[in-house]
Amino acid sequence: MIDPTDVPAPVAAFLAERHLATLTTLRPDGSPHVVAVGFTWDAAAGLVRIITFAPSKKARNLWAAPGSRAAVSQVDGGRWLTLEGPATVTDDPERVAEAVRRYAERYRQPGERDDRVAIEIRVDRILGRA
Repeated sequence: MIDPTDVPAPVAAFLAERHLATLTTLRPDGSPHVVAVGFTWDAAAGLVRIITFAPSKKARNLWAAPGSRAAVSQVDGGRWLTLEGPATVTDDPERVAEAVRRYAERYRQPGERDDRVAIEIRVDRILGRA
């Protein structure tokens, strides 16, 4: 396990590389919902941020179970990391704008959406090998 408050340089570098990942949330029946996502890691805040749209299944899963846990997993050959923690969905304009800004830095500028929201995972566990 990797301490989320003291991420080693190789782990931080891997989290900054342009890779897609999977996001796992739980459906109301407890089964996993796994989808491909782009995400960003904010080491200072200890947050993973994912942009999406309000009616998405991942957002609805988290709204249905406030404080539930989620996991993002990034894989590249033998290197992999899973970042886990309690997740929330926000439509707060400042928090969504920050998520969009970070996404644009790592991937590309996303298209405009009126129903954009951000998923934030407060990371309390990192597993993997980077």
